[in-house]
Amino acid sequence: MSVSASPAPLLGDRLCENGFECVKILRATNDAHGGVIVDLKEAMDSEVFATLLRSSLLHWKKQGKDGVWIKLPIELVNLVETAVKEGFWYHHAEPNYLMLVYWIPKTGCTIPPNASHCVGVGAIVLNDKKEVLVVQEKRGGFHGIGVWKIPTGVVDAGEEIFEAAIREVKEETGIDTEFVEVLAFRHTHNSFFGKSDLSFVCMLRPLSSDIKKQDLEIEAAQWMPFEEFADQPFNQMHEPFKYMIEFCLAKMENVYDGFSPRPVSSYFVEELNCLYLNSHDLDKTS
Repeated sequence: MSVSASPAPLLGDRLCENGFECVKILRATNDAHGGVIVDLKEAMDSEVFATLLRSSLLHWKKQGKDGVWIKLPIELVNLVETAVKEGFWYHHAEPNYLMLVYWIPKTGCTIPPNASHCVGVGAIVLNDKKEVLVVQEKRGGFHGIGVWKIPTGVVDAGEEIFEAAIREVKEETGIDTEFVEVLAFRHTHNSFFGKSDLSFVCMLRPLSSDIKKQDLEIEAAQWMPFEEFADQPFNQMHEPFKYMIEFCLAKMENVYDGFSPRPVSSYFVEELNCLYLNSHDLDKTS
């Protein structure tokens, strides 16, 4: 959510309209999409908040504003009910705040929904002996079924896919790695709390060999001959894992190229981000 530098009047300021009526409104910052963002920080009584909110909504409506975002820190949880009674609804929540939203126009609401996807990584770490790094988990769907699987995890906010793969391997097994490629990705739906999942299968090169497993989530970890890993009945029974075995074998035989990260600049953000592409074939054409 980008914002402009021009704030609306501060909390406690009086807006004198037509020279007759003076009202107080909430501090807000104009966003880039015709709306305003209210970032509340000061404690206040819920009745005072209700009065300020009603005055503010009338003011923003006269200004032709569209969406109104209210960021409520967890310390101001007493104001949630008041905002909801004035027509606000939940948009998303983080550990330290709740974001509420309101749509002023009578036209269709164009406020984007909360994040719809969770992004995960799976790391195939192969050494020179054609052994793959595998784990057994203490919790989750793989717990207790005797399956050896590759290290997996969730990409953190602001983290690149390749960074997440390297971090997860290190956290679960203590193995240092170098990222090679994204070999494939899978798109699934109705996962955690009804959200969708994007899972990226990555190949990494080990830089160390001594395993120091994580005690919290990992039951066991080892280097396993790839053929033994591939021959597990679970991998043969489930199609996504069968495909994973196939493209791993193709990669080992140098007949399969995945996508590697290439840093690129963007018009919209200052810091570099990564474009994942088949650099092997692209570089041959340049």
